[in-house]
Amino acid sequence: MCIRIIGASNRRYAHIGDVIVVVIKDAVPNMPLERSEVVRAVIVRTCKELKRDNGMIIRYDDNAAVVIDQEGNPKGTRVFGAIARELRQFNFTKIVSLAPEVL
Repeated sequence: MCIRIIGASNRRYAHIGDVIVVVIKDAVPNMPLERSEVVRAVIVRTCKELKRDNGMIIRYDDNAAVVIDQEGNPKGTRVFGAIARELRQFNFTKIVSLAPEVL
């Protein structure tokens, strides 16, 4: 669950590539992340449309984020589902390389 958008003082919604502060609502047993832990994450998919400069509109079926550390590297070793190409522009190249599909 999103608590705050990093770098935005009074913004209501986060978009693809935004770093947010989240609280873990549900965790798998025997994992380094615990329930109710506060961590940082980057948005990789949103249901809200993303319009590119060439006129193409990208929309996903769900909202998704990847948990990251302070340097911006992902804490996990796998990323499920497709992610947007715009993450490469925000210097999240490690997440882009782990993803099975980049749209």
